[in-house]
Amino acid sequence: MLAVIIMAAGKGKRMESELPKVLHLLVGRPFIDYVLDAASVLCADTTVVVIGHKREQVRDHLDGRGVQFVVQDPPLGTGHAVLQAEPILAGFTDDIVVLSGDVPLIQRTTLARLVEIHQQRRNTATVLTTIVENPTGYGRIVRDEKGVFAAIVEEREASAEVRQVREINSGIYVFDSTELFDYIKQIRPDNRKGEYYLTDLIEIMIKAGKRVEAHPVAAFWEVRGINTKLELREAEREYQTMTQRPKNY
Repeated sequence: MLAVIIMAAGKGKRMESELPKVLHLLVGRPFIDYVLDAASVLCADTTVVVIGHKREQVRDHLDGRGVQFVVQDPPLGTGHAVLQAEPILAGFTDDIVVLSGDVPLIQRTTLARLVEIHQQRRNTATVLTTIVENPTGYGRIVRDEKGVFAAIVEEREASAEVRQVREINSGIYVFDSTELFDYIKQIRPDNRKGEYYLTDLIEIMIKAGKRVEAHPVAAFWEVRGINTKLELREAEREYQTMTQRPKNY
C-alpha cells in the first residue's frame, strides 16, 4: 500500500489571480487534475490534499475524487504542510509519496519508477531531481566529493558556490511513513522566511544515518512548477509536444 500527500494550499500570487494556484488551467484542465491522474498509477490507499487559500473552491472541485483534505492555515512552509496530514495517516506503516499540486506534467512512469527505486533500495527517503541549464529559483542538490547526496539547499539560503549547482530538487519525494512524522518534527524555521522547509528534513535524516537517495529524472519539464503566466504558456507548448511523443515515454 501507499499513501499520497498533495500540497495544494498556495495562493498563486505570481499568477496575478485570486484563484487557488492548483485550479489554474492547463489546456482546459486544472493543474491538480493532472497531478491526481499521474498519481493514480500508484493505486494509493489514501490520498490527502493539503488545502489553504480559498480552500472551499479546491474542495468543491475535487468532490467525488476520493481524496481527503487537511487545512494548512497559516501557510508555514512545505514541512508544515506535510505535517498537517499526520492525523489522517496516523498508524500508516507503508510509504508516503509527497507531490506538489502545481506540477501538472509529471508522468505516471516517473512516479512509478521513483517508488520502485525507493522500495528496492529500502530507503528512508528518496528525492526526485533533475539537471537544468538555469537552476534559478530551485533548491540545489548538494553532493559530497564522492557524489553522495548530502543535502538540499534552498536558493535563498545558498552560497554563491552552491548556486552554481545545476541539479535541483523537484519537490517530489517518497518517505518511509514510520520515520517521516517523527523526523519532520525536528525541522526548525531558522531561515530567512521563518518557514518549516521540507528540504531540511532530508539533511536531518542523513545526519541521523538514514538511507536517503536522490534519483534524477531526465526531463525538467516534468517537474517544473508553474508559478507565472509565462511559465504556464511554456508548459502548454510542452504539453502539445508531449502528447505527440510515443505513449510508452
